[in-house]
This record gives sequence, C-alpha cells and structure tokens, in this order.
Amino acid sequence: MVKCLLMQRWFGLSDPMLEEMLRDRLSFRRFVGLSLEDKTPDETTFVRFRQRLIKHGFVSTLFDKTLAILKERGLVLEKGTLVDATLIEAPKGRSRKDDEGHTKDPCATYTKKHGRTYHGYKGHIATDTRGIVTDYRYDTAKVHDSQYMDELTEVETTAVYADSAYMDQERKARLEDQGVVCGIVERRVRGQKELTEQQKQHNRWVSGIRAIVEHPFAWIKQMGAARTRYRGLRKNAFDFALYLVAYNWKRSFSLSPAAA
Repeated sequence: MVKCLLMQRWFGLSDPMLEEMLRDRLSFRRFVGLSLEDKTPDETTFVRFRQRLIKHGFVSTLFDKTLAILKERGLVLEKGTLVDATLIEAPKGRSRKDDEGHTKDPCATYTKKHGRTYHGYKGHIATDTRGIVTDYRYDTAKVHDSQYMDELTEVETTAVYADSAYMDQERKARLEDQGVVCGIVERRVRGQKELTEQQKQHNRWVSGIRAIVEHPFAWIKQMGAARTRYRGLRKNAFDFALYLVAYNWKRSFSLSPAAA
C-alpha cells in the first residue's frame, strides 16, 4: 500500500486512476507486489489507508526511514544544508446559501508576496547540496519563511545556504561563531543604498548553490502539490510529506550508480 501511494505521486494519479492503472498495467502490479490473481485495491482502500497513516503519525516514520536508507547508501551529502519555503494555495471557499457554514479551510491563513495575496499553507524544507530533502516543516501561510530556519539547520556544522528572506545579522554572527559558513544571500541594511561589490560576489556564489533547493518544489508542484487536496493542517501536512518521500526516492534513482 505504501508503494501504491508513492506510485500515485510519481505519476500524478487520483485514487480512481490509481485503481485503474493497477488493473491495467502489469508493471504497476509487479512493482507493488500484486500477482495476476490478487485482488486489486479500490479507491476506498487507498482513502482508508491514508487515514490510518495520518491517525498514527506514520508519515514521519516513512520520511525518516527513507532518509535513513539513503544515508546508508551514501546518497546524502553532509556538506551543507539548503533551506527554502514555498506557498501552497488552498481554495478560499464559498459561503453556503443557508448561512450555516462555508467550504473554506478553517486552518489556512493569508499572506502577501510580491504584492499578491495568497491563502493556504507553507512548506519549509532543508536539503543537502544534491537536492535530497533532509528535513521539513509544514505550517500556515502567514508564518514567515525564516520561522523554521534554525530548527532545520540545528545540526549543520559545515554551511547553510538560503535566500535573502533568511538573512539576519544575529543569525549570521551565530553561524560564524560556530564555524559554519553563512551562505545566506545578503541584502541591504537600513541606510545602505546598494550592495557592496563583496556582497554582490557573495550573492552570486550563494545563488549558484542554493538554486538546488528549488528542485523539490518544482517537481512536487508539477505532480499536483501546487494546491491543497484536503481541508485541515494535519491532512495537508501528510500530503506534503508524502510528496517529499516520493521525491527523495525519485531523486536517489538519478544520482550516481557508483554512489549507490
């Protein structure tokens, strides 16, 4: 069943489509361990299985187990941590005609970015320098990008890379005091008209590295995670984490066979 949910993410399938593909494709059946004689799980079975995983908090187990296997295979580099966050929009909903409720997600919140208002959630991730997701947090949209920065980089001892939203002089000083390279994009401080040449060179160097953290977001959104599927923080956090698990496996397949 776990393989079914991963395959659903890899191919961007709905529950009914996943059931249909399992009935139709021998390769899908072989991958999940179903023989020709075995009964095919239906869409209701997938729903109930997800509910059980959410209820017992097993999404963290899946993520941690995946990461442990990839570390054992030498696919996770411990040469720096990249941090970023992305907005995941939720439907704003409509009021019901009987005025007894609405379809709006009560957990989702609003935020503004580049002059546009967004409603939904925000996924925060940390990756290694090859794009494997090593940790994550999921919260509402109003939580600032930098809120989980220190948690996501707590055990890092080499380098931290992030965009200018994470720049804080106290954080920078703390990282440097710990002997950790501060690869956070510099931004102008109050009274500074423009960046110094040294800051510009620093930003060019950082940008080439931190761009890798955008790859997980690009993939999961392409596969259907640009908008929420459910109502409520817990269900959507599970969905986000499952996408990350699927991404980590997919990314591991494309890494050097020699490293595996």
